[in-house]
Amino acid sequence: MAQGEEIIPLVGARRRDRLTEALGALDVKLDAADLQAIAAAVPSDAVAGNRYNDHAMALLDSEHTSGH
Repeated sequence: MAQGEEIIPLVGARRRDRLTEALGALDVKLDAADLQAIAAAVPSDAVAGNRYNDHAMALLDSEHTSGH
């Protein structure tokens, strides 16, 4: 949430207790030192590319699948 209004965190929770736990993050306030430490540990360009290989990505694209 510290990254700007155009960034929307998505919460994945299958159980209500997990949702409650995740929403607790709204009470966490990061200061500049916290954000700098996170950026140093995980640079924004450290992760890039697709989640799956090209074949698996094609299966996720509903416009290009053949009903799989």
